Amino acid sequence: MRNRRHRTPPSPLPQRNGIDPVRVRMPADGPWDTVRDHLLARLAAGNGVVDAMIAEGRIVGRDGTPITPDTPYEPGAHVWFHRDLPPEPPVPFALDIVYRDEHILVADKPHFLATTPRGSHVAETALARLRRDSGIESLGPAHRLDRLTAGLMLFVVQPQERGAYQTLFRDRLVGKEYEAVAPYDPAVELPVTVRSRIEKERGVLTAHEVPGGEPNAESRIELVEHRDGLGRYRLTPHTGRTHQLRVHMTALGLPILGDPLYPRIMDPVAPDDFRRPLQLLARTLEFRDPVTGREHRFVSERQLGAWESYGDWDQ
Repeated sequence: MRNRRHRTPPSPLPQRNGIDPVRVRMPADGPWDTVRDHLLARLAAGNGVVDAMIAEGRIVGRDGTPITPDTPYEPGAHVWFHRDLPPEPPVPFALDIVYRDEHILVADKPHFLATTPRGSHVAETALARLRRDSGIESLGPAHRLDRLTAGLMLFVVQPQERGAYQTLFRDRLVGKEYEAVAPYDPAVELPVTVRSRIEKERGVLTAHEVPGGEPNAESRIELVEHRDGLGRYRLTPHTGRTHQLRVHMTALGLPILGDPLYPRIMDPVAPDDFRRPLQLLARTLEFRDPVTGREHRFVSERQLGAWESYGDWDQ
C-alpha cells in the first residue's frame, strides 16, 4: 500500500502579535492516557503551568475546542497554544519595507534583529515585526540573515510560492553583495577570491576552516576605499555557509569591526546593549522573480556607522 503523507491541519488559533501558536503532535505510540499526561511529560514547563493553561482554556484541539484534563490521548492528533513570552528588550532601530507586491516583500533589516522567532528572540524579530506592520499573517522568509548583520531580506507573501523563492537561494540564482568595515592592511593583496572548507558544529558558536579540506565556501573580497587605518570592503559570497564572510575576512587578517566571535569570542554583552554593531551589511539583492519573471534589484540605504563616524561607533 502506498504511504500517504499526512497533512498538518491548519491552526484553529490566530497569530498573536505576529507569532504563530505552538503546535504539538501526539506521537504514534506512548504510555499516556490523556493529552494532559503527554504534555506534562513533553513540555519543559514549570510545575502547574500545563494544568493552569488547561484550566484557562488556552490549549485547543483541531476544531478550536479547549482540551480538558480528561481529554483522551489520540495518536497523531494535534493541539495548539500560545506560550507566554518573557520580556524582550526592544531593538531600537527601524525595519524598513523597501518593496512589496502580491508575491514578495523586501525589507531592510537593522542590526541586532533576528530573522525569525528562535530561542530568546521571538517578538523582537524581523518576521514578527513585519507581520504586525504589514498585516500579512502568511508572510515567511525566503532566506535568513544573521541577527548581527543588517541589510536586505526577501520575504514571501503566498505560502504556496515560498518554495520557488527558496530555490533561488539554493541554486545560487540570487546576486548578493555585502559591505563591511574592517582594518586596512596594505600588505593584503586585493581583490582576492577566497575558497576554503568551512564547517560549523551544532551547539558551537563559531564556524571554522578545515585546512586542506575540499572547498565548500567561496567569497570575493574587494577594497572599495580606505582611510585612517580602516577599509570599506565589497564582499560577494558565491556560496552561503554559516558566518562565511566573517570567517574569510578573519582568515585574511581583516576581521570585521564589532564581531563578537571572530577572531576570538568576546565576553557577552547585555541584551539591551546595542552599541558597536557588527559592521556588515547586505547591500544589494538581485534576482529574476520565479513567479512573475520580473527582474529585481534592490539596494540598502543603510550606512555602516564605523565608516561614517568611527568615534561615534566606538563609544
